[in-house]
Amino acid sequence: MLYTMKDLLKVAKENKFAVPAFNISSFDILKSIIETAEETNSPVILEIHPLEIDYVGDNFVSVVQEYALRSQVPVVIHLDHGADIENVTRAIKNGYTSVMIDASHDSLEDNIAITKKVVEMAHSVNVSVEAEIGTIGNNGSSEGGSSEIIYTDPEQAIYFVKETGIDTLAVAIGTAHGLYPKDVTPKLNIQLLKELNQKLDIPFVLHGGSGNPDAEVSESVKYGVAKVNISSDVKSAFFAELSKQLVENPDVYEPFEVYTSANEAAKKVVKHKFTVMNTIGAAKYYK
Repeated sequence: MLYTMKDLLKVAKENKFAVPAFNISSFDILKSIIETAEETNSPVILEIHPLEIDYVGDNFVSVVQEYALRSQVPVVIHLDHGADIENVTRAIKNGYTSVMIDASHDSLEDNIAITKKVVEMAHSVNVSVEAEIGTIGNNGSSEGGSSEIIYTDPEQAIYFVKETGIDTLAVAIGTAHGLYPKDVTPKLNIQLLKELNQKLDIPFVLHGGSGNPDAEVSESVKYGVAKVNISSDVKSAFFAELSKQLVENPDVYEPFEVYTSANEAAKKVVKHKFTVMNTIGAAKYYK
């Protein structure tokens, strides 16, 4: 079942669960995520970053759409961190049901101006829009971010949402893209999130969801977070197992022999994330 982000997260927010948004950059990762969503009866968001679509190509989206349309669980196809109108237009033409425009590094005025243009264009064809206030950190991820986290200002956020008409808001409360160094323990600013949730009636998005303590992610769902972006945790598990198989079985060349255990490693992470966000079984709310 193919959904817009607006419709998907409205239900999630009302029923106090979040939907993980997994970055898909290969067929096997896509397959692992969809299979786990269906096995656990969990709604899911499949998101593609501009660098990922450059790699897999526009035709890959038709495969993603086919999976979504045939699936028995709600699925959203989302553009992750669209940097400009060109990224957004490409995503809409490819059939995404949700787009993110990320002008968070620009001035507030410029962020509002470009976001309003995207909202006008996307809403005219029933595509949802996510935008960001504040900046996410970066642990060396290709998805970008800032060397210094700028926390979301509640008053700016109120003004931004009112002026732009966005459907979901990515908030900066202490997360970073990529995997955290072993000596770093991330800490979410739950008090700030509570304040934002009191002042805004809009689903929040937590970017950089990999590596954060499960208890904090679960707590964030209580205060308006309805979408959590996951990329590095799934990919690192997938490729660690893939590397192990290739070293242990250097003569294997059939894809179904090479990738099967890597897919299972990815599926374990996906199922765990569904559990943390109270998503397992939540497809029942969309019947």
